Amino acid sequence: MIKNGLLYCALFLSLVSCKINYSAQGGPIDPNLKTISIDQFTNQASLGPSTIGFTFTEKLRDLFQSQTKLELISSNGDLSYEGTISSYTIQPISVQGNQTAAQNRLTIAVKVTFVNQIDEKKNFDQSFTRFADYASSSDIGSIQDRLIEEIFDQITQDIFDKTLGDW
Repeated sequence: MIKNGLLYCALFLSLVSCKINYSAQGGPIDPNLKTISIDQFTNQASLGPSTIGFTFTEKLRDLFQSQTKLELISSNGDLSYEGTISSYTIQPISVQGNQTAAQNRLTIAVKVTFVNQIDEKKNFDQSFTRFADYASSSDIGSIQDRLIEEIFDQITQDIFDKTLGDW
């Protein structure tokens, strides 16, 4: 009985003392970085909802606020992001036997200008592009918001990884 009690105590103590640390990032954020500014992204694509620039800006801000301790300020942050929604296209990607599209692809491109005030070697101008496929029988108006959210989740993560993830 005493042996079992000691065994349970030892097992309990070993489980309590275990500690696992993980990071969602590729590496630690430079401790000199304190602030971040994300300007309103504008929509320069000929298609897409009029609110797409605002939607993307908020998604990017939310990602950085949830995954870093950087303070979001209105301008001139240690890290600064600005840009445009440069492309919003819908194209057929597979054809059925009767020469109609079986699936369509929504593709969105976002052009980003990134400025790192602490390490100017990391500055860049780059386009990030992602897509989502959907059945051509679906009404784009009814699924558009979900597709945009899915694409923006991927693009914002790509931007985060490029600027802070050290990938």
